[in-house]
Amino acid sequence: MWTVTATHPSGVRTYKQRSGRLTLRQEDALSRLWPRLGVAVDGRPLDLRELFGRSAPVVLEIGFGMGESTAEMAAAQPDRDVLAVDVHTPGQGSLLQLVESAELGNVRVAAGDARVVLAEMLPSRSLAEVRVFFPDPWPKARHAKRRLVSPAFADLVADRLVAGGLLHVATDVPAYASQVLRMLGSHPAFVLCDDPPWRPTTKYERRGVRAGHPVRDIAATRRAGTNPVEPWRDES
Repeated sequence: MWTVTATHPSGVRTYKQRSGRLTLRQEDALSRLWPRLGVAVDGRPLDLRELFGRSAPVVLEIGFGMGESTAEMAAAQPDRDVLAVDVHTPGQGSLLQLVESAELGNVRVAAGDARVVLAEMLPSRSLAEVRVFFPDPWPKARHAKRRLVSPAFADLVADRLVAGGLLHVATDVPAYASQVLRMLGSHPAFVLCDDPPWRPTTKYERRGVRAGHPVRDIAATRRAGTNPVEPWRDES
């Protein structure tokens, strides 16, 4: 079993704190739906079967923005349960609206740092997939240590995935994409996929593409039978 319990040194934040005013509809969705569909990121272990009311493959989505692609993928894959984690309250309200509108029973929304969810709240071999779509890029060299997808993060995800489980990362920052590709290509627990799986695009992504920001999708599956005693580190 991996011995990793944290993905970054204490106090290193991997996301930028955003402010944003809740719309009346978002506020209403949060007040009505959170007691049933919301998850507090408090470090207490989750019983996923109890959380979703069934036994099904579970997807952890880290950072879902306003939730458009999360809801679309959940609707397209009703046989999978989605635990979507974000720190942005308007986005949480927006996703809850979409879940209610589409009558989705396979989405739960968590408010807080996804690293706590991974390290403290989910057991080994509990996830079928981890999605990280457009994490905060931290493009400056001095801030690169804040990037979420790091060797320690890969170690932790590898422990939480079932054999054959998928890690899917999308970014429009070339340096970040190169870092992820090199890291996962060298990691003993992962095999890079030739063709990343489908995901919908959002209006924000399309706007970035029009502005000349190339999007790269990188996906890797967890090898069966890999269980190193010590966390892997890229020494190159």
